[in-house]
Amino acid sequence: MGSTSAQMAQEHNLEPIGIKVRDRRRELGLTLQEIADATNLSVGFISQLERDLTAPSLSSLATIARVLKAEIADFLVVPGGDSSLTRLNKREPYTLNQGSLIYERLTSKFPGHVLSGVIMKEEPGHRSPPMCHEGEEFFFVLEGSITCEVGGEKTVLTQGDSIHFNSNEMHSTWNHTLETASILVICTMDIFGDTDSTQIEPQGSKREKGRNET
Repeated sequence: MGSTSAQMAQEHNLEPIGIKVRDRRRELGLTLQEIADATNLSVGFISQLERDLTAPSLSSLATIARVLKAEIADFLVVPGGDSSLTRLNKREPYTLNQGSLIYERLTSKFPGHVLSGVIMKEEPGHRSPPMCHEGEEFFFVLEGSITCEVGGEKTVLTQGDSIHFNSNEMHSTWNHTLETASILVICTMDIFGDTDSTQIEPQGSKREKGRNET
């Protein structure tokens, strides 16, 4: 993929997600600490997100949306997933904000579906926020290399490597290289907003105290 997230943000004239998150939080009368406790994300990350100093991943945005009693679509327009078939030259990449990850949706939506799949492009130096949530995840590195941390254990994954883990474990990724990494990501969390997230209770706080995202 030739486009960077910064180029895509400019091309699509993306409105910063942080402003929408901040406005919704204030509308509900919630503090940064309350959002952090309910999402297992740090106060520092939520604060940086609201000031558009960092960008969320799809999973962290989905978790935040639940706590704010909102839909993912309130913050981001994602592909609909109406077709069970995707073609290499037909999938439209999208990003959440400048400096964020770039995604291509792979999975469709139908009654009872539980899998969400994307191809994720992680630019050099990008770090995702450490978080935990319900379900399970599977990463398969298509190109490049990333550092994946699950439950405090760091593992370097290169092309052809995979990892499958319980998403209740605190986890994050980091592209420690100078090249863009491409990863197939499959999870059981609804990261597209296909279901009504306002009806799903966020899991209790398991955030590691004193741990901040970069």
